[in-house]
Amino acid sequence: MIVITLTDCPLGLRGDLTKWLQEINTGVYVGQVSARVRDQLWTRVIENAKTGRATMVCNAQNEQRLDFRVHNTTWEPIDFDGLKLMLRPSPARILKLGEKRKGYSNAAKIRKAKQMAKKNNRGKNLFETYLVVDVETTGLSAAEHEIIEIGALKVSDGQVEATFQALVKLKGSVPKPIEALTGISDIMLEQEGKELEEVLPEFLAFAGNIPVVSHNGDFDYSFLRAACQELNLPLFSNRCVDTLKIARRLVDDVKNYKLATLLTYFEIEVLTMHRSIEDCKTTFHLYEKLIEIEKEPK
Repeated sequence: MIVITLTDCPLGLRGDLTKWLQEINTGVYVGQVSARVRDQLWTRVIENAKTGRATMVCNAQNEQRLDFRVHNTTWEPIDFDGLKLMLRPSPARILKLGEKRKGYSNAAKIRKAKQMAKKNNRGKNLFETYLVVDVETTGLSAAEHEIIEIGALKVSDGQVEATFQALVKLKGSVPKPIEALTGISDIMLEQEGKELEEVLPEFLAFAGNIPVVSHNGDFDYSFLRAACQELNLPLFSNRCVDTLKIARRLVDDVKNYKLATLLTYFEIEVLTMHRSIEDCKTTFHLYEKLIEIEKEPK
């Protein structure tokens, strides 16, 4: 669900939004769209609002399940101890913002031209820098099971520039089916693992605010957020691009959209499965393949 409000914006922009959203009051638009359509609509708002003001409220993977975006407004979204709030500006801040909005600087014009170029470049990688994240666990339920391994790759301009990998000691033991699946045993965790209280802050520091690419990201996020909640840490809420959802949109002739199935379909070399770093590497290659499909002319 998203809500967009427009003030003093061109009529053409308002008419454009009605193709996707329901106008429930003058300048107020509500609808249910995918994250991709939502981001494209917001880009269109920014590019066409001119001196008008715009605000968007949408679903997000954070504690409030809400995110805010603003354009040309004096109110600003801020992060306060893991919560997303709207900051009421001081009179001095309002004056400063008003001075910035008198016309367009050369830098603003160049930025706008780049935005238009990106809009016309279909299939361009969404991010210059992103993380690929994978979590191995003792089961499928974040409420009942535990993390046993966290892995991440930091990718910049299509190249892996840093890695994070850590085994996590358990309160209980590794179930035999999980040991057979991952190769991770109680002995391995005892010898090489670290406490979750140590691993999770290290991972959050490595991740920062960088966007994430993951396969079935809802699964990984559910465990990471449950662990954050357990340790009273800010909930992991980086923007996520899910290769599972992209594949469902772009690939038709597969029996299912499991990572192993898609790796076989795209003939991506697999050294091992169900270890975090190796799954991150194969997800990275899968993401690049999916981006290539989007580049192909329709």
